[in-house]
Amino acid sequence: MSLFKKLFGGGESKDAASEKSTQPVDYKGFQITPCPISESGQFRISARIDGVVNGEAKSHTLIRADVIRDHGEAVEASIGKAKQMIDQMGDQIF
Repeated sequence: MSLFKKLFGGGESKDAASEKSTQPVDYKGFQITPCPISESGQFRISARIDGVVNGEAKSHTLIRADVIRDHGEAVEASIGKAKQMIDQMGDQIF
């Protein structure tokens, strides 16, 4: 984000960014909630994967080393990485 946007409030607000990141996505019986982590003006890929295994609610937090400048792109990348993990591991994530 440029200096002028920071000074004059341009761009997306933090509330709007966090609202976008909390929208869960259903995928193959799991629920993915993207939650990129803000670091030094960039966003680290991160998501929470929730599911029910043997009648018990389970949750796994996915955090990757990748960082992306744009919040929206980080949200999409977080969802993509979570889907990839679900495809590879299924219930073994938990």
